[in-house]
Amino acid sequence: MIEDTPGSQWYDNEAGPLVRPYAMTGGRTKPGPTGVRFDLIALVTLDAGAPGVDDDTSLGPEHRALIELCRIETQSVAELAADADLPVGVVRVLLGDLLEMGCVTVSRPVPPAQLPDERILREVIEGLRAL
Repeated sequence: MIEDTPGSQWYDNEAGPLVRPYAMTGGRTKPGPTGVRFDLIALVTLDAGAPGVDDDTSLGPEHRALIELCRIETQSVAELAADADLPVGVVRVLLGDLLEMGCVTVSRPVPPAQLPDERILREVIEGLRAL
């Protein structure tokens, strides 16, 4: 329930502070000028050589939350969105910022066309069983 006091339109007693997604991304909807497309299953890793990630004052709290989640282990974009409790579109934009700053690296999933054929995998399994 939202309070009726002046200035309370930004706070909901049950949900906590309300911040619109466009406020977190500065109104941006694309992940930066790099043209990077973050698939839901793309893996994001904190770059070990990231320059001053902890000291950077230009990072917002959402950026820092994503960095902390990546610090624990490599995660997919979908996992980061779920763990940070942020919309996927917002996470993509924020990850674009972090990628441009050199804070994270992204490894893209293998396209299905490059995966081995099921027939070949079955032949390998049969060959291993024959040993």
